[in-house]
Amino acid sequence: MDKVYIEGLSIQTTIGFFEWEKGIKQTLVIDLVMGWDTARAAENDELAKTLDYAEISIKIEEFANKNPVDLLETLAERLAKFLMETYHIPWLKLKVGKPNAVHNAATVGVEIERSHPSHNSKHG
Repeated sequence: MDKVYIEGLSIQTTIGFFEWEKGIKQTLVIDLVMGWDTARAAENDELAKTLDYAEISIKIEEFANKNPVDLLETLAERLAKFLMETYHIPWLKLKVGKPNAVHNAATVGVEIERSHPSHNSKHG
């Protein structure tokens, strides 16, 4: 399966368990890999037949800001579901990082991989 990806997308959103975090915006860094048949778009050079990573990048930040949560795990799960349903993505891998959240670590976060039940697991 072909893949369309967005790497190092930096967004500002409200996230965090602690009370002081609920009143501020913090930076999250998103890496997203989406399974997609790119040959259909390439055949006639048609944007409408591929995943528009510019549009998806905007939707990611909008989603995070409209749906504030405490945990990165919750954001990752809900964001993956939203993207798969909205764009009919059969498979994706999503990494959500929170830079400088832990002293002496460049970033911490979660990475999940999701696919529709009907999707063959051979996406590699």
